[in-house]
Formats: sequence, C-alpha cells, structure tokens
Amino acid sequence: MAQHDAPSSAASAAPAQPPSKSGTATPKLNNEMELGSLPPDTLQNDIMQMARVGDVAGMERLFEDGEYDATYTDDEGITPLHWAAINNQYAMCKFLIDHGAEINRKGGESIATPLQWAAQRCHYYTVHLLLQHGADPLITDSQGYNTLHISTFNGNVLLIVLLLHQGIPVDVEDQFGHTGLMWSAYKGFPACVDVFLRWGASVHATDEQGFTALHWALVKGSPGCIQKLIEYGSDRFAKTTTGKTPSTTAQELNTVGAWHKALNECGYDDDGNAVIPSWPGATYILKDRRGFMTKFFYLWPFLLVYSVVFIVSGMPIYAGIPISGVIAYSIQWVGKQLIAYAPPDMRSFERTPWMSGIFAASLFFCTLNWLFTVLPHSLFGADRTLLLNLSFAAFISLTTWFYVRCMTDDPGFVPKMNGIAEQKAVIDDLIATWKFDDSNFCVTCMIRTPLRSKHCRRCQRCVAKHDHHCPWVYNCIGVNNHRHFFLYLINLALGIISFDWLVYNYLTSISTNTSDECNVLSASLCRVVNADAYTLLLAIWATLQLTWVSMLLFVQFVQVSRAMTTYENMFGVDHHSAAALTSTFTSTGAPLDPSQLPPSGAAATAQSGHGGHNHKHGQGFLKQWGKLLGVDAFIETATGRGAATSKGGKRRGRRNPYSRGCVTNCKDFWCDPAPLFGRRETGAAVLGGDTVNYTDMYESPRMMEASRGRARTGRASGYEAVAGDEV
Repeated sequence: MAQHDAPSSAASAAPAQPPSKSGTATPKLNNEMELGSLPPDTLQNDIMQMARVGDVAGMERLFEDGEYDATYTDDEGITPLHWAAINNQYAMCKFLIDHGAEINRKGGESIATPLQWAAQRCHYYTVHLLLQHGADPLITDSQGYNTLHISTFNGNVLLIVLLLHQGIPVDVEDQFGHTGLMWSAYKGFPACVDVFLRWGASVHATDEQGFTALHWALVKGSPGCIQKLIEYGSDRFAKTTTGKTPSTTAQELNTVGAWHKALNECGYDDDGNAVIPSWPGATYILKDRRGFMTKFFYLWPFLLVYSVVFIVSGMPIYAGIPISGVIAYSIQWVGKQLIAYAPPDMRSFERTPWMSGIFAASLFFCTLNWLFTVLPHSLFGADRTLLLNLSFAAFISLTTWFYVRCMTDDPGFVPKMNGIAEQKAVIDDLIATWKFDDSNFCVTCMIRTPLRSKHCRRCQRCVAKHDHHCPWVYNCIGVNNHRHFFLYLINLALGIISFDWLVYNYLTSISTNTSDECNVLSASLCRVVNADAYTLLLAIWATLQLTWVSMLLFVQFVQVSRAMTTYENMFGVDHHSAAALTSTFTSTGAPLDPSQLPPSGAAATAQSGHGGHNHKHGQGFLKQWGKLLGVDAFIETATGRGAATSKGGKRRGRRNPYSRGCVTNCKDFWCDPAPLFGRRETGAAVLGGDTVNYTDMYESPRMMEASRGRARTGRASGYEAVAGDEV
C-alpha cells in the first residue's frame, strides 16, 4: 500500500476508484463463471460452479459420491463457500456449513473469508447466516480490512447496522489506523457517517498520519458528511503530522465551498470560529438557541401581522401599502439575521414556527377585534345577532383548542427500542422473514417500521399512520392528531365564514353616516373603509385563509373516504420514501491514500450518488408555497392523479388494503372511541370496525385476515411459511 501523505491539489486528476497496492482485492472473475452460464455438460462435476449457481442437489450428489466434501479448496485457497457467499446463494451456504465447511477459511487474491466476500456485494442475509454460524467479522484480509471496513466501502447502511449489532467495536481500525467513520467520510456517505456518529464513533480519532474523519470528509467534499462531523464536535483546527488543518485540506482539494457551507450551517465563520453576536442579550440566546428560536419565530409574526394591518388601515392607500411593505420586509430581515444563529435544522423559515406564528397572530387579532369591536356593537347596537356571535365564539374556541392540540400533542411517534439487545432481536426477526430492508427498518430510529408509518426528517422520528408534516401547526399529523387536525380545519372554515358575516353586518350598520371621500375606491366602498378600515382589512385577511383551508378540507374529505393519508395519496399506498440503498460491486475499496484520490469538488459531487448534493435545490418560490399551502395535493386529488392512478389513468400499485368502502372508512375515522378532547393511546385507531394500533401493525389487514383464516383451518400463516423458506 502506498505510504500516506498530505492531500495534494493534483488529486483532482486521479481516477474515481484508485487501485490498491495489490490491484484488486476480489478474486478475478469472468462474468460467465460468476453468472453460471457455462453449458451444463461441462459443469457436472465442477464443485465451484455448483456453488456459484446454488445447485444444492448436484452438490449433494458430489458429496455422496465421495469425490469432494465441503472443505475442498483450490490452489488459491478458495472454497465452495466463498463462491456461494459472493453469489448470495443462501441455501448453498447453509448446506455447505451444515456439511462442515470452514467458516473462517481465507482464500483468493485478497486472502479473505467467505464473510468478507459476501460483504463485498452487500449480501446481508448471507452475512447474517455466516455470522450466526461463527464467522469472525474482525478477521482482516491481505490489506488489513475487516468486514466492517469492507461494508463501509459500498455505503450500505443496513449492512453496517447489522454488523454493529454484532458487537464489533465501532472505532476498529485498519492497518493504517482508519476507522469506519473515516472511510464513510472519505467516500462521501452522509447516512453512514450519521450511523457511525450515533453509534458513538470518535470524531477525534486519527490515523497514522494524523488525519481525522473531518480531514477525510473534505476529500470528497460532501457537505452532509462535513456538517455532521462538525455538529458532533469534530476539531475544526486539528492538525495532521505535517501541520495540515481541515481548512488547508479543503483549499488544496478544491472543496472550500462545501467546507464553508458546513461551517456556516453550524454557526461558525469561514475560519471556523464561533459566530458570537455583539448585540445585547446575545449570551442568553446562545445559551439555549433552540428554545429561544422556537419562541422568537412563533411570536415575531405577531408584530408582522399587526404592523401591516395597522399601517395600511391607518394611512392613505398610496402611502400605506409601500410603507407597510417596507415594515414587513424589515421585520422579516430581522428574522433572517437571527436565523443565522439558529441550530442547523432551523436555518429556514419553514423549519421554524414562523408559519404557525402567522396563523396564531391572525387568530389572535381577529378574536380580539371581534371581542372589543364587533361584539359590543352587535349586542348593543341596532343589529342584535346573538346566535351568530355565539356560533362564532364556539367556532373560534374549538379552532383554538384543536390548533393547540395539533401543535402540542404527540402525533403518534413510534416507540424506540430499549437498548441494543432489543434492536438486534428485531433485526434477527426481520432477516428471518426476509424483510430486512429500508422499507421495514428505519436506520435512524433503529426500529422496525410499522405499516403506514414514515420517518419525518423535521421531527427526526417515525410517525405512525403518517399523514404529513404541517408547518401551520409546527408538528406532524399522524394517527394521534389527525382527527384533531380535521376538526381544526372545519371549525376554522366555519369561524371565518361567521366572522365575515358579523363584520359585514357591523360595517353595514356603522357606515351609513360616514364620509364617502377617499382615493381610488367608489363612494360606497369609501364609506366602509372610512367607517373601520382596520376591521375590514382583518376580515379580508381572514377570508384569504379560506383558500388553503378549503383545499385542505377537500383533500382530507376525499382521503378519509378512501381510508388514505396525504402521503399515500401523493405517492401510493405501497410507496416507500427511502430509495433503495445502492451497492457498488467493488471489492474492498481503495486505500485512504491522498496521492490516489477520487475527483474532488464539483467532479466528486457529480460522480457520487451519496455525496450529498445530487438532489435538487431551489424548487422555486411558487412551487415551494404550493407545497406549503397544499396546492399540489389538491391538484393531484382533484384531477384524479393521486394515489390510485398514474399519469396514464391506470391504477398504480395494488388495491388499497385499508379501504372498507366509503361509509365504513368515514365511520372508522369519525366514530373512533378515542376521546375527542383528551389524549388517546398512542397509535390506537379503528380499521374496518376493529381496534388496531398503528405503532405495532406490521401486516396488512388482508394478510392478517388470511392469517386468521389459516389459523382456524389449522394451516400456517403466510408469514410463517415465508420464515421457513430457504432462498
């Protein structure tokens, strides 16, 4: 292996996958041999080819004839178990192990074990089988890599999670002192970096040349990896044995942009120093940044809403509109300056309670205006509308109640496991039923993912029967608060309508004797404006809210009648948010040698699927607000392009297994026995008239019914049968 040296600017010209000292660590295979496409007559007694293609019956005949046994090796020390493992021939692996195959036998050019061969291709079912039968994950190959290192090269998070639950030390080093965290950072795999850090990997560990994981993250220049390492306390000024700091490394490898972006996201300037504001109260803010920012961005919109309405209503229109625009911009500018000191996950307005604060401010000022202006005139003036006032009072009270409940209640977070032992048991169970994948296991929460749940990146939790994350209530909408959210929308719509009716009566009554002189408007409108412009503007502002409220109500009514969530409506019942983890079919990767680096900077970003910025940014103002207001879901639902159909009009995915017809679906939702004004048991709901719990529901209703039917007839259930099958 080449000796380590400081990263150089010449690295950008290096190949994307630099060769190791020995060329490659996997056995030299040709596609025909690996895929088993040779003519059958030439394979009759070829034990290695039988292992490759998984011909258990043929292997059994060979063993019965006494020509071979499971301990057979070729000239390179390769056994049939090696070939079965790298080709993911699970049944063949089990057969060979049962017949005495040497589980930890090294062979091939890489001098690696069958476990390492299986890990090269991310075959975690085969990896688990070998581990269960005594395979040692800490054995190293010819380059000093153990199974954890090899798994990290491909960025397969599930395989890394599986191995870490076997008790492997998270900071185990290769022969040059590189840990799995360093390899993940070097390769540019943010998800792997996140797993290692949450597992307790040291951000201060150094290799033999003094490089930390942060130095190696700057090789690929993945902002996600760099930011995670800084968030977990990586030393921003750590020096290698040659005096190279992360900043120097970024400059030499042309990844300064990613370095500065990560620093700024974490509250540091371009030199890595903490940004400490000099204005009064800064110490208090930094003491509890999250708590202060949450309160500030919830209350600051109150000033915004009041200032705009007050200024426009109190000045001539030609002066009020531009002045209020300047004031609104100034208030938002203050928020933008302050948001730079917020935690990394609150660095944009939609990630703060800003929008929830705008709604709360609107609700507060409308209620205040009704209480002290409209109500007294309605009760003691010429128009006594007692019933309408009582209705508005009821609607606004219920709106406030359900709004607060939606914002503060647990939406249905799926409980986490009580330690590593429970997590390992869940992983073992999923593997036994062939369901250990990203749709059945959440690597962030380390839990088995219940049906209809989804991991929310904002809340950083899995939510049972996840509907959507709503910025207007600054919380997820899930099984626990979905009905509250629906009632919040209904009462809000009725409250706006009744408020408009009250304001209309009020303005009609008081505008009869007011002046009809003003700018631009007609005489009749001038009288209304001159009578009480502030109340009129509040009513107009409240009426504007009916746009997004009406769209949300329409979508929710349709979805409830179909027994679907917003997420299922948009992406399909069988759709899972996380994309399948990609696995590059390489061997044990290249050495962490800065003289043999992949392209850095923009080139690295273009080539790496995990490098952090291959997703699209800058969705555009209109598209972003369309999502925030629910326009996209409304259009999908109204045009029939939602859950059930694709663009061509054909049904996509299978039939919705949760639907029992419109009447039953609505009855399940509205007649749920959970308390309407109290807290429900987490995850509890009704499905088809039966009580279920979405935090631990892992089989579809159709499968559960089939299982119960088989149980009554004495036959095994579908999942029990699968668990017993061999691949």
